[in-house]
Amino acid sequence: MSVTKAKTDNIISLNAAQLTGVLPAMSGAALTGIESVTKNASDPAIDTNPSGGVGTLWANTTSGEMFACTDATAGENVWTNVGSGQGNVAKPFGGLGGGTVSGYTSGGQDTASNIINKFAFASNTTATDHGNITQARNGGGGHSSATQGFHSTGYVGGYKNTIDKFNFAADATASDHGDINNLVSTNTACQSSTQGFVIAGNGLAGLRIKQIDKFTFATTGNATDHGDLAAIGYGMIGTSSNTDGYAAGGYTPSPKTSIEKFSFASSGNAVDLGNLSVAKGTGAGQSSTKDGYASGGYTNGPLTNRIDRHTFNSDSTATDVGDLTITRSHPAGSSSTTQGFTCGGKSPNVNTIDKFSFATDANATDHGDLFSTISEIAGHQV
Repeated sequence: MSVTKAKTDNIISLNAAQLTGVLPAMSGAALTGIESVTKNASDPAIDTNPSGGVGTLWANTTSGEMFACTDATAGENVWTNVGSGQGNVAKPFGGLGGGTVSGYTSGGQDTASNIINKFAFASNTTATDHGNITQARNGGGGHSSATQGFHSTGYVGGYKNTIDKFNFAADATASDHGDINNLVSTNTACQSSTQGFVIAGNGLAGLRIKQIDKFTFATTGNATDHGDLAAIGYGMIGTSSNTDGYAAGGYTPSPKTSIEKFSFASSGNAVDLGNLSVAKGTGAGQSSTKDGYASGGYTNGPLTNRIDRHTFNSDSTATDVGDLTITRSHPAGSSSTTQGFTCGGKSPNVNTIDKFSFATDANATDHGDLFSTISEIAGHQV
């Protein structure tokens, strides 16, 4: 009996129900619509560069957590946790803020200073002079984009609304970026990957506000109104997740414990998230990918060296996870991807740079010194 072979041109469609038996070995190169999952006993890291780009899935076979790559920038990848929704793998502050190279401080009170300090994350060292902000002032807030530092507001002979910017790549004098809506100092700073947020502050004739302003990193211009805190205040401790800003503690005028949270994505008022372990303000804020830290500060009486940790997106009281090497208020906070840094401060004025690990609850250790004793300074990182 002769066999008629079907030609490719004669095949219009195949009914899957009629396909039986064992398929012969064939190449899968032409198959489409098939997505694989990378299996590994550990989480991905920011330098885990997926060949499949955005949308690549990663399963941690130890914890059961699943991650999706939502930003495939070599060495700066963002892996979003699609299991619990917490513990994303990325730099904090929208994937741009947590530094890998250096921390910076700007302005401060030594008398009022315009100096920008720079120190390396990788080794214990004394900071170097990176340049100057446009005007000496203290009590301002610090923000960081991928390439520039921003110093907002402050006080010298009066309250200021100025936003300065300076480049991380070269030592230089800062330039004017714009203004916020109020003349204040002792404000709180948070940031997304594209915008800086200036929160509340102490203003003219004892005026204390609850407004949240925002400005865009990429475009020179004035800030706009984003919303309000639940209560007036100043000296709160700012931290940032990939999606939200947090303002902890502060004064009204007595020290308080509340932690408030607001969304970066849309204008609106902050909501109460939880509390610090002790009432305090004018400490330094540091951020990991899943937690915010409030280090040092001023309580109802003495200064404190306490390091509090609060989990992003969790309504709970913060936990005391360690101590700084010295008690102090009004320091600057910087964050690498693995450690928090607390710089300078008032105890009286000191130049000490402390560091503590995000991975392990423990006391801070001495990382080095700023090149002058200074307090009421703003912190940055790249």
